[in-house]
Amino acid sequence: MTGKKLPSFKKSAPLPPRKVQKPPGPAPPPVPVVEPDYAALNLQHPADQQVLLDIFSDAFARVLFADGFPALLQELKQALFNRDFAAAFGREDFLEAYAARWSPTRALGYGAVFLGIRAHLKKLVDAPSKDAAAASPRGTLRMVCVGGCAAEHLAFASYVQSQNLTGHLTLVDSGPWSSINALLEAKTTSPPPLSAYASATAKATNHALLTADQLALTHTQQDILALEAPALAEVVGARPVIVTLMFTLNELYTRGGIAKTTKLLKNLGEVLVDGSLVLVVDSPGSYSETALGKEKKRYPMQWLLDHTLLETTEKQGYSWDKLESDESVWFRLPDVLNYPIPLENMRYQLHLYRLEKAP
Repeated sequence: MTGKKLPSFKKSAPLPPRKVQKPPGPAPPPVPVVEPDYAALNLQHPADQQVLLDIFSDAFARVLFADGFPALLQELKQALFNRDFAAAFGREDFLEAYAARWSPTRALGYGAVFLGIRAHLKKLVDAPSKDAAAASPRGTLRMVCVGGCAAEHLAFASYVQSQNLTGHLTLVDSGPWSSINALLEAKTTSPPPLSAYASATAKATNHALLTADQLALTHTQQDILALEAPALAEVVGARPVIVTLMFTLNELYTRGGIAKTTKLLKNLGEVLVDGSLVLVVDSPGSYSETALGKEKKRYPMQWLLDHTLLETTEKQGYSWDKLESDESVWFRLPDVLNYPIPLENMRYQLHLYRLEKAP
């Protein structure tokens, strides 16, 4: 007779011996919190970064909290994915959505870029005013931004504020950015709104990012590729200036073609004053490539840029010196920042050139 097999059981492991709790002694001294050296990291303090995000969220609250914002954003994303830049930046509602969604990260990232090249920017600053009545004499920095607008506007505003400068900013774009620029200008020169329950200290320390006379702003709505050298000279002015193409140069190559974009870069060499800078920031790697020739062979934007600027001859009367170059840089947002919608980190390539003209 065969009986049923009894189930087997594994012997449990012995329990570990109990630890005897010792009476608590004196608490260890707190570990000191060492704040990062933001200046060394070429970053503004998170509190200053939050000020810029608050300006964006206040300026575009109507857009950010609208029921139709997700659908509008999806339509805009499709135009950007198709590289249909004329459609993406041709409608004011698209520009508002773009400014609310992508410009905040760009503004903080561009601010880090400006701080990273501040040694070069200092050489462009005019001597401070000698007006004895001025409480804080400030030098003046001039910048011309080709393409974009909202992000460059806030980044430059934060830079001149942090460096105690006055600024002249010219924004050149084919899109209808005027109302957005006017809105941001008002927000940067007015104290941010406070809750009715704000403390007396908060009210006393509440102030605008800039004084009313700290930043002179000009917006020119026109296609930069359509400007001949004399018209371009009027835009950049007759003083040393930094010209920026922030996530714009690859768009110009794509929309306007190699010939027109090359002509623009060569015209800049002709009309800019000696010592002026050109700063290019764009997507890294294959995101910034342009097709050439019948076979549509793709070339990196950086190669086209260097080929145009650095292979100039003395017969032209000017040359370019490459001061800074990085093929891939990460700008990461601190976790402590707050914004109504999620924001992503930004990766970019950077190239800085200085113009040298024969005496």
